[in-house]
Amino acid sequence: MLRSVAQASEWVAAHPDENDWAEQATRWVPWLAAFAVLALVLRALTQAQRYRAVGVLTEADIEALHEEVRQAERRTVGEIVPVVVERSDDHPHAGLAAALLFALGGAALLAAHLPWHAPEQVLLAQFGLALAGWTLCRCVPGFARLFVGEARATHVAAEQALQEFAQLDLRSTAAESGVLIFVSLFERRVVVLGDRGVDARVGSEHWKAIDAAVRAGVRRGSLRTGLIDGIRLAGLVLAEHFPSADGERNELPDRVVVRAR
Repeated sequence: MLRSVAQASEWVAAHPDENDWAEQATRWVPWLAAFAVLALVLRALTQAQRYRAVGVLTEADIEALHEEVRQAERRTVGEIVPVVVERSDDHPHAGLAAALLFALGGAALLAAHLPWHAPEQVLLAQFGLALAGWTLCRCVPGFARLFVGEARATHVAAEQALQEFAQLDLRSTAAESGVLIFVSLFERRVVVLGDRGVDARVGSEHWKAIDAAVRAGVRRGSLRTGLIDGIRLAGLVLAEHFPSADGERNELPDRVVVRAR
């Protein structure tokens, strides 16, 4: 037994660097985690414009979109209404998830530095970490988006689009040819809904093309361009299946809806 202890001591003495590995890891891991969080926040901040519509789309932009809708509808009895919202849901669970992750994950990473002999100080530190996570979610949409699953994003955007379709009276056209182009920026979703007459004649591939066009504009930093491209594509589809003989029929007011929520 004494010999084993002596051999272990000799090994430790011969390999001093290995003894410090755990200590070095404990020291650097929190800094690496903080750097990773900072990188995510900075990335989210650089993409902040992608999550805003109010103020980003100027009066000139909205007028250009109005004109595009008018031009598209001159060739068809169909009705096109673009709707842009910054988010379809407040996603309160995102802030709670971030707060929990920061509180527990931060405490785990900082375990070697926390005053465990003073539980109240540990709780205070965890509260501060939780508050930091929650605040980041409230103030930086791109960071909050990290805590929203794709399935939920799809669900809330689709649900909101259905509500918009009903509220905008798109089911009231004689030819059942109303089309909604719904863009939800926070959820990163484009939902195109057609009335029963449209669905009976138009395949889903046309809606996929509109989705891709709008998304491409947002990625390039031009929501206006993406919407114009989407409206033009919708107009071409409606003109093919619901052509207008005189170009004068307009059953719904031409409008572009832009709001925060």
